[in-house]
Amino acid sequence: MFELLGVPPQALFGQLLLGLINGSFYAILSLGLAVIFGLLNIINFTHGAQYMMGAFVAWMCLNYLGINYWAALLLAPIVVGFTGVVIERFLLKRIAHVDHLYGLLLTFGLALIIQGLFRNGYGSSGLPYQIPAELRGGYNLGFMFLPTYRGWVVIASLIVCLATWFVIEKTKLGSYLRAATENPTLTQAFGINVPLLVTLTYGFGVALAAFAGVLAAPIYSVNPNMGADLIIVVFAVVVIGGMGSIMGAIVTGFSLGLVEGLTKVFYPEASATVIFIIMAVVLLVKPAGLFGRAA
Repeated sequence: MFELLGVPPQALFGQLLLGLINGSFYAILSLGLAVIFGLLNIINFTHGAQYMMGAFVAWMCLNYLGINYWAALLLAPIVVGFTGVVIERFLLKRIAHVDHLYGLLLTFGLALIIQGLFRNGYGSSGLPYQIPAELRGGYNLGFMFLPTYRGWVVIASLIVCLATWFVIEKTKLGSYLRAATENPTLTQAFGINVPLLVTLTYGFGVALAAFAGVLAAPIYSVNPNMGADLIIVVFAVVVIGGMGSIMGAIVTGFSLGLVEGLTKVFYPEASATVIFIIMAVVLLVKPAGLFGRAA
């Protein structure tokens, strides 16, 4: 069937795998944005810089401290998540009661500052990060060759995304978070520390971005611009899925990665814009997004 379309099966499945990997990063990053926006009403433009910070923390751990990939996969989200806690506590909290546009401008400015600091310290050229020995090599599936590390990225992304959805939608902690968003005064009256929940939620969303950065480090070069190149696409994914929709971020992230991969096979000229075209159509048909609810 693929031969009738003039596309070798190896090329098609190779691009689908590439699209699925890109979709994994879209899903985790858009999930972090959806968590922060859905529960805190903050449009976090610093997300791309925090994704880049996760990759750099992993690189620094390996090259300066000898800490391997597996430890960095846990350590980097904690370190970058802590910086998110500091940002929320000392900066975002001060403008929590004013128009949300100020939060957008503040996080956008922070992103430029963070990228500038890393660019001055490490330059703009990419820094290599080796794939861990346990995940090198691959499997010959007959119709394509599957690199082990890329398969791991997809599996790890699915696990993290589904676990986050379960915690927020199906547990008592998630119900506390939703209650704190909808009626913080009443929630605090029941003895729940709403400001702490808000701070930890922002830190968790940031940690998701850092986790994606560590996963990306062995695939893409670690450089200060890696987040800036990705964040605009991720925002488009969030808009298509529905601002604040957890499941929308996950499903849309993986789906649009596959759509992007298919576009590279059948119409490569549109591969860089297909997600934005879909976003425009969705906004015209359903402004709240595919999984979003109208205000």
